[in-house]
Amino acid sequence: VVDRRAIQLPARAARPARQAHLELRFGAIELARPQSKFLRHLPKSLPLAVVDVCEINAGPGAEPLHWRLITSHEIATVDDAWRIVEWYKQRWIIEQFFRVLKTQGLKLEDSQIGTADRLLKLVAIAAKAAVITIQLLQARDGGQQPIRVAFNDNEINALAALNRQLEARSKRLKNPHPPDSLTWAAWIIGRLGGW
Repeated sequence: VVDRRAIQLPARAARPARQAHLELRFGAIELARPQSKFLRHLPKSLPLAVVDVCEINAGPGAEPLHWRLITSHEIATVDDAWRIVEWYKQRWIIEQFFRVLKTQGLKLEDSQIGTADRLLKLVAIAAKAAVITIQLLQARDGGQQPIRVAFNDNEINALAALNRQLEARSKRLKNPHPPDSLTWAAWIIGRLGGW
């Protein structure tokens, strides 16, 4: 064991957010070239680094975390190894982005656009929408981002007008969030969707 640290694990579908106490090990490895005669032109081996983190004392009912991460990045220090762990933690956001983009939200793969140029434009627009959708989900789940990370002045003004209409429909349901927060926008958009 080279180092120990606690990290915050975000909530997932089957797991609530929690703090994980981890033990870290890291080192260098070499991956040998396959023995196929068709690959002899490749180097005999590939130098890589491995980072191994194991959770200690996961708690009752929690499956202990154990990640073995192989990377081409040089790892010379403990901080280098923890950086790889932090990058790996971000994969959940990346996976969520592609889920929203491709299957569970914008269904980009169902597009019938025939040219690469038009498809590229659609992907650019859809990617922005997917990022905003994820930011709104994070805000709903307790994130504290400012509204301007996702919306411009005209969009904020439109949200304010919608908020006034939504609040006028019910005396009991008032937007409890500060107007400069993304959570405020998430509340409005959620109400539009029937929440």
